[in-house]
Amino acid sequence: MASRKCLDPVGFALIATVTGIGGGTLRDLLLGLPVFWVSQPHFVGLCVIVSILVYFTAPFVEYRYRVLLWADAIGLSLFSVLGAKLAISSGFGTTIAIVMGLSTATFGGLIRDVLCGEIPLILRHEIYATAALTGALVYACLTAYTQLPYLMPEFCGVMTCFAVRALGLIRGLSLPAYRARAGRDYPAQ
Repeated sequence: MASRKCLDPVGFALIATVTGIGGGTLRDLLLGLPVFWVSQPHFVGLCVIVSILVYFTAPFVEYRYRVLLWADAIGLSLFSVLGAKLAISSGFGTTIAIVMGLSTATFGGLIRDVLCGEIPLILRHEIYATAALTGALVYACLTAYTQLPYLMPEFCGVMTCFAVRALGLIRGLSLPAYRARAGRDYPAQ
């Protein structure tokens, strides 16, 4: 996004940091927990280092958009489950865990898109938030209602999210977008 918007290195760092820690920050604030990166600032440092690396290498990487989509699918899968897991380990129920998994995985990108003047990815008809929701749902339900061995609920949640997102990417699947009905006035886009 930062390269498409032709931002400077500071813009790259800001966009990368907001995207990388935004969802987890929101999760921690909503759950009333200490914000994770305040006590572990290396997460901010990692975002800045990667953003500067991308700033200098992005022009040389062909097909970078496809690579980013798949890397993002992995991150989406991990963060949807990690967000749900933190909520459950903090004493919250299944519903809150699912919402926190979805928020952790998607809200950094939502903030990024708003800052960059784009329609947020989770509001488009692409299979994205649905994948994160599915991964968090699988993890939270397996944790609450089964006695699976250690890390199996996490593995199942991550793999489910990734599979749903991968199907969307490979097959071009999407949810149906709302279509304006005849006879109604809608503001110009």
